[in-house]
Amino acid sequence: MLGLMRLVVIGGVAAGMSAAARARRVDPSLEIVVLERGPYVSWAACGLPFYVSGRVATLDDLILHTPEYFQRERKIDVRTGAEVVAIQPARRQVVLRGGERLGYDKLVIACGARPAREISGADRPHVFTLHTLEDARSLRGFLEQRNPRRAVVVGAGYIGLEIADALAQRGLSVTVMEASSDVLGRQDPELTRLVGRHLSAQGIELHLGASVSAIQADAVDGKPTDLVVLATGIRPNVELAADAGIELGRHGAVRVNERMETNLAGIYAAGDCAETVHIVTGAPAYVPLGTTANKMGRVAGANAAGRRERFPGVAGTLIVALRDMVVAVTGLSVAQARQAGFSPVAVRIEAPDRSRYMGADPTWVQLVADRVTSRLLGGSVVGKRGVAGRINVIAAALAAGMSAEQFAQLDLAYTPPVAPVWDPLLVAANQLRRALD
Repeated sequence: MLGLMRLVVIGGVAAGMSAAARARRVDPSLEIVVLERGPYVSWAACGLPFYVSGRVATLDDLILHTPEYFQRERKIDVRTGAEVVAIQPARRQVVLRGGERLGYDKLVIACGARPAREISGADRPHVFTLHTLEDARSLRGFLEQRNPRRAVVVGAGYIGLEIADALAQRGLSVTVMEASSDVLGRQDPELTRLVGRHLSAQGIELHLGASVSAIQADAVDGKPTDLVVLATGIRPNVELAADAGIELGRHGAVRVNERMETNLAGIYAAGDCAETVHIVTGAPAYVPLGTTANKMGRVAGANAAGRRERFPGVAGTLIVALRDMVVAVTGLSVAQARQAGFSPVAVRIEAPDRSRYMGADPTWVQLVADRVTSRLLGGSVVGKRGVAGRINVIAAALAAGMSAEQFAQLDLAYTPPVAPVWDPLLVAANQLRRALD
């Protein structure tokens, strides 16, 4: 393979494998090497809570492709257990633990992130995170072998809520402790009230304003427990990049432009280790989600292979599936819009998710717009059915820069078993128009 251009990708999960696969499609002659320090590549991290609950039977069900698959079908050299300890841009090479040096023509950094564990006692044997397949294996093994009765989940982001629900489904008494005054980081009191009411109905206690300072052998800040799961957020793995002289951004992740290029020629970054742009505010954003990582990886891989593609940014669209309730958000809440310098106007409505005579359930929709321009800024949807479709409509409207008036005129589908003649989105949009007027 002497003389071929070589692309090296550091990291073999969502962003890394998306980059490698996209680069291969763009340039079939490119030599591609993926270096993954862990034992697995291309696996579904978002399925971990459902493995813990038992809804996913085995961890093998979460492994999408093996290194052998990529070697055989894509002609991509995937090396697991290969930890990069240094990047040397001047020599265009990376250094692996053990001393091997591997040259590159183009480099994609997709090192991901790691769980935040800055709490005293986080290293105790009954304390877990849920970030890797091994994390999930250990947690489920603890549940099956030790039969704990009480659990504390620290953090009420999407992972915290999903793992709390998973543990409650296994029969544990669950308490969620969140340092802030809301869930999902939205600064939205009404959304927090809806979620809190649902959790309470499932027997899950939600304690807000509960900053955890220490974990004891049988308690968290005095709350008795047999099991603790930390869901306090993640930190981007940027040490390799920073040591190599690659600039970091406002949020502490790698700074990239719309083509996923770093400040160093020939080096790209994507996924949970990199910043992106928020499409509503235009400001740098750190949104570590699987969907974001895959799309950033595709753009990085295409450009490393010679294309000129761009990633426009994200709206922060997020959906959480709990028992009998799905919660989804996109764009900005009222508080976030105000902090970003907008003059927000918002409405929240409750409407049936389908025709009442078909056995409807309530859906709650919030829409936020800017008073000055009438531009849609964000929204949330909570309900049993149709939540994903409705939040995706709002996300698409944000990407298109729609006004409240344009949104209210959308031609949405209607059939009694699935959606009412006036979809909850349109009900909310009409109220939003009146509020703006």
